Amino acid sequence: MQEPWQEEDGTSLAVVLPLAVTGFVVAAGCWTLFAVAGVELRQGLALNSLQFGALLSAPMAVSAALAIPAGLAARNRGARQVMLWCLAGLAACMALLLLVDTFIGYLLVAGGLGLAGGFYSAGLQFVIRHCPVRRLGLVLGLFGAGVTGAGLNYYLVPLFHEAFSWQGVPVAYLIVLLLLIALLMMLTDREPALAADSAQRVSMVDFAQRLSHGPTFRYCLYFGVVAGSFFALALWLPDFLSAQFGLHLNEGAGLAQWFVIPGALAQVVGGGLSDRYGSARVAMRALVTCLMALFVLSYPPMTMAIQGIRSVIVIDFAMPLPLETAIVVLLGLAMGCAMGSLQHRVILAHRIEASLFAGFLLVAACSVAFVLPMVFGAINQWLGIRTAVFMVLFGLLSGTLWMFAWQLRADPAPATSPPNGLS
Repeated sequence: MQEPWQEEDGTSLAVVLPLAVTGFVVAAGCWTLFAVAGVELRQGLALNSLQFGALLSAPMAVSAALAIPAGLAARNRGARQVMLWCLAGLAACMALLLLVDTFIGYLLVAGGLGLAGGFYSAGLQFVIRHCPVRRLGLVLGLFGAGVTGAGLNYYLVPLFHEAFSWQGVPVAYLIVLLLLIALLMMLTDREPALAADSAQRVSMVDFAQRLSHGPTFRYCLYFGVVAGSFFALALWLPDFLSAQFGLHLNEGAGLAQWFVIPGALAQVVGGGLSDRYGSARVAMRALVTCLMALFVLSYPPMTMAIQGIRSVIVIDFAMPLPLETAIVVLLGLAMGCAMGSLQHRVILAHRIEASLFAGFLLVAACSVAFVLPMVFGAINQWLGIRTAVFMVLFGLLSGTLWMFAWQLRADPAPATSPPNGLS
């Protein structure tokens, strides 16, 4: 007998998973396009810090607003249809990006890039429908690893800027998005019409009631803090590394991808290890590793004067770039493992409504990622210490680890969803 969360539509996981992961790679690339291209716009349009921050935050804010509605639509009307609409919307944004030339126009396009969040919610539901439970963590990790697309811009924007101009990037994305739409339509089948049975429909009220019962809400918040910190740091690192070590922006962006790509791929490891050892054990160890890395990164360059017998001994302390890069890589790997394991814990308990809970996970992550860049800018301006961003994250993840450990004592194992979905 087929498991209740697997619905047969003639499309196998071997076809669905590569398409969904590729789609999320491209969507994530669109999502963070202004992290690098925005620097060119900032110079060309003479944007101030607030306007530049708005360009970075707009896709996150729209993703947070769309994630749950997209999950509901995927649950009730079919994930494939929602995925196609999101890809088409992103393609339209790329076309518009070639036409606009004002800050308001770019801000509207940046908001449209938040459709990537809708693709994430629907794509996760689409994949899980074809996934056996024993491989759930691994498959979730593989799909989540699509966020490596965010690192594409660190290579793509400088490359096209040197060869043509940064406007070549939306042309490349537009072509790939249209190709993905065609492949998804040709290689996958229409999904069964769940909407025909009103008894199986899910409303926002139903979802809110389910979310309020048990510890799922808190686990979603823990994921949101870790994933939101990861996204915010991915947006912040190019500028931080460039300023901290006196590098060209292209060099800073190239180093930042060593945080994004290993961190995104580590979600596969976190999900796979959760299948074998349990999500709680993996998440705890990953969060402890995050705190160790953040503790070291928090130390700013400093000079210490020691009053000696004959003279004053001056000691300069500054972390060399290779060591800083290595610790940033370690931080990315640990955060990726934590994201994979926490996502596994939530989705395992709610397989049938995966798109809805994935949407709420994204809401939590995007909300944190929307706020943190503003906090980073404010704390840097107040303290005048660039490494203060790591101090903020150390405090945030310390609280998350403490709350997670406390929660595990009250809820040692994730609950399972009822066989027929929401009740």
